[in-house]
Amino acid sequence: MAITLGPPWNAFLGQLDSLLLRPVTIHCLGGFVVTAYYGIEMPTSDLDYLLVRPADAYHEIEALAGLGSALSKKHRVYIQNVGVGDYPEDYEERLTKMDVGLKNLTLLALDPYDLLLSKITRNGQKDREHVRLLAQHLSLKFSILQQRFDVEMKPWLPNLARHELTLQLWKEYFAE
Repeated sequence: MAITLGPPWNAFLGQLDSLLLRPVTIHCLGGFVVTAYYGIEMPTSDLDYLLVRPADAYHEIEALAGLGSALSKKHRVYIQNVGVGDYPEDYEERLTKMDVGLKNLTLLALDPYDLLLSKITRNGQKDREHVRLLAQHLSLKFSILQQRFDVEMKPWLPNLARHELTLQLWKEYFAE
């Protein structure tokens, strides 16, 4: 399914794509994915990502489109690596290509459950709003979120009691 990005993202990513000299893939998450891929309108000025492939393209992406770059100053949006983040172990198996019509740049979106679980450790106001909106908009099932947490995050996640409580508080956002 082709996605039409509105301003400023269409121009920003189009220019980034034209500056890349080779194919680059970015694993995207955060508000950009919530808006651009899942169709929930929420303002965001950054495109958060977990990984860049090939790995050595990281510096190129940051220099061309990171905060403070010429592109970010021109379009007032930027690309940002989340650094250390928590997300389900097998998230890469469930990534979906965001078909935005670019030649060299491929954007892959986290599946909605993985996207929600990437927010569990921070659990800020904006994160809870994303969880609520995605759960309702996509009719997500809490049982799937719970199972993925139990299998792919619980075995290694620190502060487990805190994150289990967060998950239970989020349960009210789900219809099931």
